[in-house]
Amino acid sequence: MKNLTSEQIRQLNSYSVYLTEPVHPLFTLQDLLHEQKTLDCLNAVQVVSGSPNLTVAASFMMRRVGMFVAMQFYNLAAYGDIWEGDASKLSFGAIEEYGNRTVSLYADATDWQPIDDDAHEEAIRKILRHAHAVIKQLRTVTSVSPLTLWENIFGFLLWQYHVLLGNPATSMEARIDLDILKDDQTWTGIASRSLFANYLQGCEPSDLLNTTVRTTCCFSKDVPGLIQCGFCPLK
Repeated sequence: MKNLTSEQIRQLNSYSVYLTEPVHPLFTLQDLLHEQKTLDCLNAVQVVSGSPNLTVAASFMMRRVGMFVAMQFYNLAAYGDIWEGDASKLSFGAIEEYGNRTVSLYADATDWQPIDDDAHEEAIRKILRHAHAVIKQLRTVTSVSPLTLWENIFGFLLWQYHVLLGNPATSMEARIDLDILKDDQTWTGIASRSLFANYLQGCEPSDLLNTTVRTTCCFSKDVPGLIQCGFCPLK
């Protein structure tokens, strides 16, 4: 167990990850990954978000999960920490943010652990495996494209690595982690090649900000209160 600093907690909150119990709990990550509960979880997300159908709700859900995934990569580069919690202790709850109803994540403060510098590769594989498990499970109840769901994560990573690489205090660690993410071997068991390297198309993250880097639409334009994202290929 590691005591999180006030700055780390602030960073978690900026990714809509909170260290309290949800006031309006919906389900846990364990529930979401349970083959008999996934549909009920997604139905709850559709109601909370106002999404018009389950496909849009699945994409909306993956954007929220994507924030949690991106937060883990930030913590890894900036603090050398990784989330090591149990799926039954990671909760999703309904909350209002910026005037919109949404779904946020609630974690246990004791579930972050420091790791050694030489353990980043395995830590990144673990984060990607967790994301892959959610994507596979969501697709058992919807026809949403897996590429759409991965791109929902990658959009957050673009901004994040833009910030991390531009900060002398984190640039070295961020570059190491980014190179691992771009390595095909890191994606073994998930994809035949690095999906993030394919997304970057040889560019630096900073080069792709405010561009139509996505190849699929995330449907944020179809969720009440949200707008078309800046990466949308439909622009």
